[in-house]
Amino acid sequence: MAYEAVARPTRAELRVAAREQSRAQRRDAAKAATRTALLRVALPSVAALGVAAAAAITVQGEADQQRAQATGRTPEQTAGTTDDAAGRAAAEQAAQSAQQALAAGDAAQASRGDARQQLSGAQGAPETATQAAAAAEAPKRPAVSLPVAQAGLGEVFGAAGTHWAKRHTGIDFPVDGGTQVLAVTDGTIRTQWNASYGYMSILKMSDGTEAWYCHLRSYKIRKGTVKAGDVIAFVGSSGNSTGPHLHFEIRPGDGGAPVDPLPWFLAQGVDPR
Repeated sequence: MAYEAVARPTRAELRVAAREQSRAQRRDAAKAATRTALLRVALPSVAALGVAAAAAITVQGEADQQRAQATGRTPEQTAGTTDDAAGRAAAEQAAQSAQQALAAGDAAQASRGDARQQLSGAQGAPETATQAAAAAEAPKRPAVSLPVAQAGLGEVFGAAGTHWAKRHTGIDFPVDGGTQVLAVTDGTIRTQWNASYGYMSILKMSDGTEAWYCHLRSYKIRKGTVKAGDVIAFVGSSGNSTGPHLHFEIRPGDGGAPVDPLPWFLAQGVDPR
């Protein structure tokens, strides 16, 4: 029985096979280095480092192969040594670069966080100081005010005379016509006309007590809610009056007779005299 002769590959075929095997090994080494870098840190820059390492390995492998061919060494011997060393070096370089990038990113994030915290504190302090200053400078509205800005009384409560049917039922402020008339405290305003009192503004307080402003020239507020110190009318001489002045009365909420306004003012810490 005759054996068939087995054809031996030529040197050119061996070189082609060795080259293909070397390229496959280089590709495997590059993939391994890239996977290692990607698994260690999830940063886009690491992928770029892996690609750069793979390119370096390919260039280095081709250069080594050319040198091996020039010196007479086989491609298999050259590829085994060069690819392993280059792959390990590229993987270590990629991992080290990734760790440095991660550390730099953490430092940058911490720096940005510190900056935000300082900025927040810097903004809060002036705002608080401004609010405190505004509150301190804001004028405090008194709970009770005089009915006119100028103190000083003319006729007092209970005075007798030909101008009244019995006795004087309030206190008079001898001020010029057109002087501003002020709400003595918080309450609601209504207006009316009376033959004796002339034009009137009546301020009703929260407990039902009423303050009567009489002999007015005109109104500024005819109806509505007011605060102590608000301008509600202007002094005149309407009704049974001998000249411009403000006649002021205090009347209890139960509809009883008027009471002396002077003790009422003094009890509120205001002296109209």
